[in-house]
Amino acid sequence: MSAIPSVNLEDFLSDDPKRKEQFTKSIGGAFEDIGFVALSGHFLSEDLVKNLYSEIKQFFGQSQDVKDSYEIEGIGGQRGYTSFGKEHAKGKKEGDLKEFWHFGQYVENNPKLEAEYPANVIVRELPEFNIVGKETYKMLEKTAKYVLRALALHLNLEETYFDEWIKNGNSILRPIHYPPITSEPKNAVRAAAHGDINLITLLMGAHGKGLQVKNHKGEWVDAIARPDQLMINVGDMLSRLTNNKLKSTIHQVVNPPRELWGTSRYSIPFFMHPVSEMPLNCLDNCIDATNPKQFEDTTAGDYLNERLIELGLVKK
Repeated sequence: MSAIPSVNLEDFLSDDPKRKEQFTKSIGGAFEDIGFVALSGHFLSEDLVKNLYSEIKQFFGQSQDVKDSYEIEGIGGQRGYTSFGKEHAKGKKEGDLKEFWHFGQYVENNPKLEAEYPANVIVRELPEFNIVGKETYKMLEKTAKYVLRALALHLNLEETYFDEWIKNGNSILRPIHYPPITSEPKNAVRAAAHGDINLITLLMGAHGKGLQVKNHKGEWVDAIARPDQLMINVGDMLSRLTNNKLKSTIHQVVNPPRELWGTSRYSIPFFMHPVSEMPLNCLDNCIDATNPKQFEDTTAGDYLNERLIELGLVKK
């Protein structure tokens, strides 16, 4: 039994008000409690998932010289390739044991944001890589929109509260490769304990042991999804907005047992970000005498920049 509750997005999308209400209650309750949920009924097809994994394995299997040619200086790793060990968790010196790629927003009808966001990087060696990446990005963004609609209802907001803020938002799709471990890691793990920066994260590839979530008692519990499920968690932006009513839970990806060191692990999180102007001021209806305001007012853009500096991806 997984410690993470399961929900089906088809319930929210159905014409049955009771199913929709039950979904909203279940996901809201899970995000108030452990901050994670396993979601089926999303918009990713089996073929799309299979094609994406095929493309990213081919990309990470290329020579280091080829991969390094896609590491773009001066944009804080927001697009293209980030090499092994470059990113570290807040407060950690050791780099995580991973390399990754970033697909970013495909801006529609907004020249200002097109100028603000770095362009996506085209991989010349793999003609399908960017096509499959874009389709996956769109389907995860669509899934996230309906999850946020359910959360808006749970928070007693207008159902479409988040829609205007996430349209053309600064979201990131990050295929990650954790390479085989070849020697005893010195105080490093595949992804050190951290909270996510964004509104919500939708994770593909949490199907085996590795991802762990810290519960209320301070215990690390395994978070394992079925092959047809996405693991979804609350990010720090949503936690700030809701004055910590919805919990951004600390999680990590631990190293496998020594007998599995020779194997790669792949996972693909989609970090749902709003546009930079979105205010993250605590919602009035999440503040009361028993839960006074815990966070200073800020915007999504300012908060993101602050966190990227802490992660070592952007220089002050």
